Amino acid sequence: MANEVKKFVQELGYQPLEDRCIIIKYAPENLSEQFVAFFNSEFYVLQMCEHEIVLLPFNTTWGNLRKDISLVLPYEDIQSVELEDVKLNTVITIRTRSDTIRLTTQQAELSDLRSSGIYATIYAGFFKNWHKENLEGTLAALKRQGTRCV
Repeated sequence: MANEVKKFVQELGYQPLEDRCIIIKYAPENLSEQFVAFFNSEFYVLQMCEHEIVLLPFNTTWGNLRKDISLVLPYEDIQSVELEDVKLNTVITIRTRSDTIRLTTQQAELSDLRSSGIYATIYAGFFKNWHKENLEGTLAALKRQGTRCV
């Protein structure tokens, strides 16, 4: 995990799980939103913590991580997690008691050439892509959270 991500999450009062962070965006609902989302550069770090998932936003101007939490989702609120490969991304659908949250993450195979790889290497050095390294384990851990309540 990038030390900067871990440090920010701890300073904000959460206990990050090692190697359970990836880079995500909110997933578009339809073709029109997909077109707009292509030009949208609002990326987040999804960090799994001891009791919750937190999203930390990147600064869209400078590309650095903002010391801010955009979303806190306690595990106890998660009812299901679905993963679906769509083109070059994986869509993560998290259903809670009151909402559905759709996120998208860039698949590992091309991550080095895409935005997730660029953002991931900013904090780890140009030859270490923690998004790519963490993706499979983080998606599996998210999926397990969705089966706890079934």
